[in-house]
Amino acid sequence: MASQMQGHMLIDAPVLVAGAGVSGLGAARMLSALGVEYTVADDSAAGRDAVRDATGAPVITTAEAAERFANFATVVTSPGWRPDTPLLVEAAQAGLEVIGDVELCFRLDRAGAFGAPRDWLVVTGTNGKTTTTGMLASIMTQCGRDTGKRAQACGNIGVAVADALLAEERVDVLVAELSSFQLHWSSQLVPDAGVLLNLADDHLDWHGSFANYASDKAKVLRAPSAVAGADDPEVTKLVAATGRDDVIGFTLRAPEPGQVGVEGGRLVSRWKSDDPADLASATRIQPPGAAGVLDAAAAAAVALTQGATPAHIQDGLDAYRVADHRGAVVHSGGGVDWVDNSKATNPHAAHSALSGAGTVVWVAGGQLKGASVDELIHEHSAQFRAVALMGTDREILRDALQRLAPQVPIFVTESTDPAEAMDNVVEFAASVAQPGDSVLLAPAAASLDMYSGMSARGDEFRAAAMRHC
Repeated sequence: MASQMQGHMLIDAPVLVAGAGVSGLGAARMLSALGVEYTVADDSAAGRDAVRDATGAPVITTAEAAERFANFATVVTSPGWRPDTPLLVEAAQAGLEVIGDVELCFRLDRAGAFGAPRDWLVVTGTNGKTTTTGMLASIMTQCGRDTGKRAQACGNIGVAVADALLAEERVDVLVAELSSFQLHWSSQLVPDAGVLLNLADDHLDWHGSFANYASDKAKVLRAPSAVAGADDPEVTKLVAATGRDDVIGFTLRAPEPGQVGVEGGRLVSRWKSDDPADLASATRIQPPGAAGVLDAAAAAAVALTQGATPAHIQDGLDAYRVADHRGAVVHSGGGVDWVDNSKATNPHAAHSALSGAGTVVWVAGGQLKGASVDELIHEHSAQFRAVALMGTDREILRDALQRLAPQVPIFVTESTDPAEAMDNVVEFAASVAQPGDSVLLAPAAASLDMYSGMSARGDEFRAAAMRHC
């Protein structure tokens, strides 16, 4: 099999693209643009038709692909395809290299397929990825005013990595939010800087175990400039396992040497300096609360490794705007703020949303997917003015609250109609919230029991809040 490019980290062709969804189509467009021979495999006739119409590429079913492994050298899989997918297992057994679409992008970029290689800044973790990525991209945009380098958020935020590489106006700095799926299917991807924010149980059905999940996330710590959450015990274990003493920590506490942290209401750095260096305000960060400050500290730490100044960091954080459903205040009335953090789809994310939020009426519930909420409720019970529950696992939450926070008033809607259920919990919240409180939608659970996704759930919350106060 022949490599289709000159340079390092080549892609052996022909390539089998596994999956005709968004990622598969992006890979197909990129391979077409570079003149690399490839075929797309998917069992969806509609998906195959869409790729063929868009690229003119040959398309086959997965069964047909399995019969033709001898015709291919590399498999590029969509990140959602599980490691135990028969086609991928059989391809590896047949001696084909199986990589992900982001790994493909990295190798091609490093080989000079799109001009001079980009700067890769990769953000991953269980929670806070999108906010940190957005903050970092905003800071690097401020840096670009001095360096002339154009930065863009990409990956699972903004545009796909492949689209950023193919953009007509060159993107010099890729600030990429990457999932554990994308990192799993990578082998040579070593970014210029990488940050591991935090770790908690998530996607274990896909990875098979927490250890596998954590190992895939920890790949970002191979970066020459590595940043990690110093307040997260699982992350600190992984950092220790690397044997490195140059990983930059970020924390909500006053920083130790080699860390970025918070002191006197300011973000400060003790990276490369024993004396704290002032970076930016920690009091006007959006989203407000501990989670937002921690994400800002992470973004600032990565930015420092890329030459950002305190002015760049402050201006970047000031310019950043919270993405939908990630802690924005969507309505205010009667001294009460209504906060949409529908993106908090697991207990770890809900913990981040509740930390530093003050007294709240907590709106929660949905699909817990087997996750325990006991620790979450035990830690935050003193914050609850009341709790409103909805969704398929509402009784699990009610039981935990009655055991661990019996003093907290609980309202449960039995409705399974998405609009009616949200209207019920919001009406209750409006009746009990007091001036100075927040009504916080941080469900600790997935949304697909009643909604088309977490965005639809957040939109319904905002609409109901505006109706009731």
